[in-house]
Amino acid sequence: MRRLRTRLIQPLLREQTLRKTDLVAPLFVDENASRPVPIPSMPGQFRYPPEMIAGAVQRLSIKGIKAVLLFGIPRNKDAMASEAVNPSGVVQQAVRAIKKEVPDVMIATDVCACEYTDHGHCGIVGDTPCGLDVLNDPSLELMARIAVSHAEAGADLVAPSCMLDGMVGMIRWALDDAGYAGTGIMSYSTKFASALYGPFREAADSGYAFGNRSTYQIHPGNAREAVRESEIDAMEGADILMVKPGGFYLDLVAEIAGLGLPVAVYQVSGEYAMIRAAGERGWIDEKMIVMESLICAKRAGADLIITYFAEDAAGWIDEEQ
Repeated sequence: MRRLRTRLIQPLLREQTLRKTDLVAPLFVDENASRPVPIPSMPGQFRYPPEMIAGAVQRLSIKGIKAVLLFGIPRNKDAMASEAVNPSGVVQQAVRAIKKEVPDVMIATDVCACEYTDHGHCGIVGDTPCGLDVLNDPSLELMARIAVSHAEAGADLVAPSCMLDGMVGMIRWALDDAGYAGTGIMSYSTKFASALYGPFREAADSGYAFGNRSTYQIHPGNAREAVRESEIDAMEGADILMVKPGGFYLDLVAEIAGLGLPVAVYQVSGEYAMIRAAGERGWIDEKMIVMESLICAKRAGADLIITYFAEDAAGWIDEEQ
């Protein structure tokens, strides 16, 4: 084997190559902010006011990142996530601003209620046989309305992350019925009840006031359920499937890639925070670890990698060329 490992031959035989077009940058838009607000648990990441988000996307575009995923933090929250469907809501403002200023960037929008509800859960809550919890069917109607409002603003993809039963089918029907048959759905189809989301909940102000999300997210030990969730979303009309988190779940990325749809993997806030913290302390080589983690996601079968390292990785890709 060593004959194929010479420094001249190795690059010619590399099976996977990371490209800037593989990367999607998640961004937080905060209606309460008047300037970029640093996120303490995610050094290097910020919440941007709506009027500054286009500038942040422009910077990414110049560096070669041509896709973003938007999360909104509204000024007002209530039990029904009313601001999520406001035509002038925080994400809707951001989409319009980006489309006006940076039209060559693909915009995906997170479709969920956790950032908009005062209880922090991903839908409408009410009494269930197991106590206070998310009500699936009333929440489906809310997700459909959110998705349509994002499409009206100009989103290219809507990305439902609530893990409700039937969410993709309901959103596909609502988009088609409203005249947005060309708007795609990137479903958080295999989303685990992971401990790696902690920094995100600070970033998006989406911590829950009671209980947990284990009744509508997948237990980390369940592989068959994880694949089945993606199979169902594919049948309901998802255009892109997603596995979240990334690094601990690449076995599922490989299996779900076999379903035949494009697959995204989300390198989540906890993964970012761990790598960045260890890198800042000199315990690891941050650049090497990040690039290894991203190429391994591609090797597993990911077509898109949603990562908070997108801007850094774009620069490192340039250095390697």
